[in-house]
Amino acid sequence: MSSHKFLMHEAEDYVGVAVQDIKAGEEVMGVDLHGGKEFRVKSNHDIPLGHKIALKPVKKGEVVIKYGENVGNATQDIAVGDWVHTHNLKTGRWNYGN
Repeated sequence: MSSHKFLMHEAEDYVGVAVQDIKAGEEVMGVDLHGGKEFRVKSNHDIPLGHKIALKPVKKGEVVIKYGENVGNATQDIAVGDWVHTHNLKTGRWNYGN
């Protein structure tokens, strides 16, 4: 099993994607897919496989970057290590072009 628990798709991403379930309080390692740089983050929540972990703090109303793109806006402050999902992120998917 890989020692990496999350992947970062682009260097400027604010979040990593869990490739294994992550437990609250667990210090996890992730890797940038392009540069191979490793990151360590302590998780503040249980984060299921495929969900996002915050790698940078985001203030309420600010954009969240994933895949190098704006994927939505924070609906509350997000701290490093937080689970990022529908409870604290409003998708930008249907706002493109507006």
